[in-house]
Amino acid sequence: MNFFKRLKETISATAENVTSKFKEGLAKTRESFTQRVEELIFRRKKIDEEFYEELEEILIGSDVGVHTVMELIDELRTEVRKRKIEDAADLQPLLMEKLVALLKPEEDQGLQMAKNGMTVILFVGVNGVGKTTTIGKLAHHFKQQGKKVLMAAGDTFRAGAIEQLEVWGQRVGVDVIKQSAGSDPAAVMFDAVQAAKTRGVDVLLCDTAGRLQNKVNLMEELNKIFRVIQREVPEAPHEVLLVLDATTGQNALNQAQLFGEKAGVTGLVLTKLDSTAKGGIVIAIRQEMNIPVKLVGLGEKMDDLQPFDSAQFVHGMFSGWVKDVQDGEEEK
Repeated sequence: MNFFKRLKETISATAENVTSKFKEGLAKTRESFTQRVEELIFRRKKIDEEFYEELEEILIGSDVGVHTVMELIDELRTEVRKRKIEDAADLQPLLMEKLVALLKPEEDQGLQMAKNGMTVILFVGVNGVGKTTTIGKLAHHFKQQGKKVLMAAGDTFRAGAIEQLEVWGQRVGVDVIKQSAGSDPAAVMFDAVQAAKTRGVDVLLCDTAGRLQNKVNLMEELNKIFRVIQREVPEAPHEVLLVLDATTGQNALNQAQLFGEKAGVTGLVLTKLDSTAKGGIVIAIRQEMNIPVKLVGLGEKMDDLQPFDSAQFVHGMFSGWVKDVQDGEEEK
């Protein structure tokens, strides 16, 4: 079958609607991963064992994760035999299809909001991953939707953490509930929930101290924050979002595994995707953890925090290559 026809059938309307945010934010990953796949396909032509070995190396080098890569290669082998694919170029749409399937959750995995009343979202993660910035950008997102938002400065230990959240509050026009540095974070959360109730807030976004997952006392502190919130709002927190820095690669996966076990994480936020050539870590985390990616950071602007979409992500990685193929076909 004509290659471009196969490609067009595979990506159809999704590729046509890939947002510029995903295209721009995944530029480094696309230049690294996709160009290497493209070069392999046009150089080898034929799908043989050496082809699979090189593709395996490219995927592992993009931080897709060894276990995930092994499963993916096995699936590709099966499909290639089943569909009797011989030309390496015909593998491209199949690879895209498989990557989307790896990332796609079984059901809608958007942010879970309260059916009635206030939604409480708790943010966890180590220092330096962009947690406070994520909270500020999400506050802006909710305000744009017309929701009344409040932020809680629960990171009372890191120098400047409260002030940083206040700066974001001023930028997006959202109040911050705080106490002095060194205060009990659980007390801050209690004050924040009470203030949110009094003010009729729709969404309460709660910052917490950047804690190392092996520090038992800090995990106990997080449990105390949970208890305080749940005592005041029984069904809360509605989300516990673990913020990870995509540029740290496999270390981000390690953090996700440890926090997921100990902190009741319900979703992941991957920041700085625009700064890494190894965006495959998104695939590794989604496949090896039973925790969905909810949001991704694709730049420094206020609206560069985007809801994660598996098809948009994969087609954003391949978008430049798809255009090259289309242009080549039109010239024939």
